[in-house]
Amino acid sequence: MMAQYLDIKADYPDALLFYRMGDFYELFFDDAVAAAEALDIALTKRGKHLGEDIAMCGVPVHSAEGYLLTLIRKGFRVAVCEQLENPAEAKKRGAKSVVKRGVVRLVTPGTLTEESLLEARRHNYLAAIAQIRGEHALAWADISTGALHVMSLAAPRIGPELARLGPSEVLLSDGDDAEFAHLVTEIGASITPIGRSAFDSTGAARRLCALFGVTTMDAFGSFERAEIAAMGAVVEYLEITQKGKLPLLQPPQRENLAGAMQIDAATRRNLELTHALSGGRAGSLLSVIDRTVTAGGARLLERRLSSPSRRLEVIEARQNMIAFAVEQSRFRSDLRDHLRKVPDIDRSLSRLSVDRGGPRDLASLRNALEGAEQICKIMPSGDICAELAELTGDLTGHDTLLDLLDQALIAEPPILTRDGGFIAPGYDGDLDDARQLRDEGRSVIARMQSEYAELAGISALKIKHNNVLGYFVEVTATHAEKMLSAPLNETFRHRQTTANQVRFTTVPLSEMETRILNAGGRALEIEKRLYEGLKQAVLEKAAMLAQTARALAQLDLTAALADLAVDLGWSRPVVDDSRALNIVQGRHPVVEQALRAQGAGPFVANDCDLGTAGDIWLLTGPNMAGKSTFLRQNALIALLAQTGSFVPAKSAHIGLVSQLFSRVGASDDLARGRSTFMVEMVETAAILNQADDRALVILDEIGRGTATYDGLSIAWATLEHLHDVNGCRALFATHYHELTNQADKLGRVGNATVSVKEHGGDVIFLHEVRRGAADRSYGVQVAKLAGLPDAVIERARVVLDALERGEREGGSARKALIDDLPLFSSRPSPAPVKSAPSEIEEAVRGILPDELSPREALALIYELKAKLEN
Repeated sequence: MMAQYLDIKADYPDALLFYRMGDFYELFFDDAVAAAEALDIALTKRGKHLGEDIAMCGVPVHSAEGYLLTLIRKGFRVAVCEQLENPAEAKKRGAKSVVKRGVVRLVTPGTLTEESLLEARRHNYLAAIAQIRGEHALAWADISTGALHVMSLAAPRIGPELARLGPSEVLLSDGDDAEFAHLVTEIGASITPIGRSAFDSTGAARRLCALFGVTTMDAFGSFERAEIAAMGAVVEYLEITQKGKLPLLQPPQRENLAGAMQIDAATRRNLELTHALSGGRAGSLLSVIDRTVTAGGARLLERRLSSPSRRLEVIEARQNMIAFAVEQSRFRSDLRDHLRKVPDIDRSLSRLSVDRGGPRDLASLRNALEGAEQICKIMPSGDICAELAELTGDLTGHDTLLDLLDQALIAEPPILTRDGGFIAPGYDGDLDDARQLRDEGRSVIARMQSEYAELAGISALKIKHNNVLGYFVEVTATHAEKMLSAPLNETFRHRQTTANQVRFTTVPLSEMETRILNAGGRALEIEKRLYEGLKQAVLEKAAMLAQTARALAQLDLTAALADLAVDLGWSRPVVDDSRALNIVQGRHPVVEQALRAQGAGPFVANDCDLGTAGDIWLLTGPNMAGKSTFLRQNALIALLAQTGSFVPAKSAHIGLVSQLFSRVGASDDLARGRSTFMVEMVETAAILNQADDRALVILDEIGRGTATYDGLSIAWATLEHLHDVNGCRALFATHYHELTNQADKLGRVGNATVSVKEHGGDVIFLHEVRRGAADRSYGVQVAKLAGLPDAVIERARVVLDALERGEREGGSARKALIDDLPLFSSRPSPAPVKSAPSEIEEAVRGILPDELSPREALALIYELKAKLEN
């Protein structure tokens, strides 16, 4: 057995081998040591190898999924090795024959399908990066839903697109590891190097055509060689990990960078679109706007939020559906009630396609189709928007399949096929007979006994059973002669004679005995056969079912966003091809929700008018006044508008934004040797080098991480570059009040400030943005609010007054005032002048303490005291 284990393990050196032994998956050698530590389970030993103990640990087969999830999350890959034959079959080859085993699946982060291993409301993408002669492509698939996408892109765009998708595993060609590895690790994905042959475009094209049953990929669109290579690598890897059981992938969709708003990784992080800066989902934009009630709807929301559209017709269609749901409150409520009962079609289909599904997946599909039917019935008659009417059409056409599943399945089937009992009574006659024999064997034998007693005319005839003879007919010795005579001897055959009884058998009784003994196994085999037929019927309709799943997800998201808009007072924005960014009484959706949850009062709404009142707003004001919140909320409103959602504002007019850039907050990247200031400069450089004239840029405190004049110079030059070169719309927050003069020199720059009120030496934040420039920063007041000691605050006021007075007086006066402050003094303090010793000092120096008596010492103290007082 251990020789078999080592042979199989040699083929999977980089994976933990789950070696099936009966009801356990066992791990040996280094695999056992690593797994025992990762899973916190006992490490034991089994025999010896090369004179040393063999480490061993194991997990039960029935609960293996939980252990798999832990291992995958900790970065391991797992090769699942199953028994490929029954131990009884192995013994036929010899008493010491080893059961045949083989790896049936390689479990990796990007190839999960089990419900317990996946987050229902998130995609789990497997991605591949390909490059052919300088051309790059990115392909990604979610085998749990069947989605397959690909895009051609320039190398600098790979990082932002990976950040958008958030794949859990990325395939790289062996030669590309160094070039792209840092982009993958930055998003926390697992890197899987695979051979260059997997990225060969010719071989990839053959694999793809075979998968989709076509002679050319032109049937799905025009793909570049790099795109074919990337998709082919994904399919090759799935063939390796799934051992030939390829998932049910949908035809590939080619995405175009020009069709979506471009958002880089730093901006996604700064705006906390799908994850908060703390790392979790709580506090992100997604977490506060997600009111979907289905897993498919939740995944669709995340996709749209991660990739806002730049196509006006798409945005308008989504808005039309939301507007209809806003107006039809009863329909919206009923729709959400029905959707709550709809299971996840995509993931049930995926599990069935790779043979990891079960009866419950079939029941989920049945329940989903029933839910789709009910939703069709509640759709308003008459005047309905065209987009919703089109979705309604995708919910129908499943009558035959629904009838089949409804008739075949019980209401609540078990998860596993091997458990049996999931086929409804009356669906299959043979199954009903087998079940009757299994469950009612006694009554069947009792009926046969009654029939034989009547046939023989012997009321005392009994049918009995023992472990030697099985079932037999028994009569007393007085009736034996009759049973042995014609015509009864043609039916009853003699088996055994005892002292007082004679035993017989019949052909029907022998057959019934065999059927009763095998009834349980036969019933299960029949159910398995019926299951395979039902599964095949479902997979034949996979394309239509996937279309229904997409329609249900869109309906769910539409109703959820409408519910959000009604509850929070969001409005429908005007989105067009202009340069406008006119937002009236806009609010930050996340901050507003946090205030609402805390009962901390209403959010102060503010206006923003770029395009007509200047393309760039230079925003000044103190810390804690809300500048960063104002910057972020306008970026989020523009983003939400282009997802097709309503927005948190009284009204909004958004000219299409091609790119969204955000440089807000301070952070370092010590792992890559970058200080806070270096990270700030790298992100600012990316903005200035990439932003086009349709971009929206928000910048906060550029240059604050270095010396005052260096920082001011950088901020000054950045503002000019945004105005003169990029020509984009921007919100630029700064503490450098010197920049406010640029509004008079740069035609598209306007000043705005966050209002505060000073009272009794304290500052009150009004959180109101108005046109104009701030005259001070109120930093000392903010420091006081933060709890700095009073002594520090008072000293800071003195220093600030001196510096400001020197600034007003200028030149030498300013220098003199600064020199008066020891903290800022540029000259060393003069050495102290020594004075002549006093009379008392001379007297003390002449004292010899060891020669004084107590009385003399006391007298000397009185003498010195008298001199001091004189």
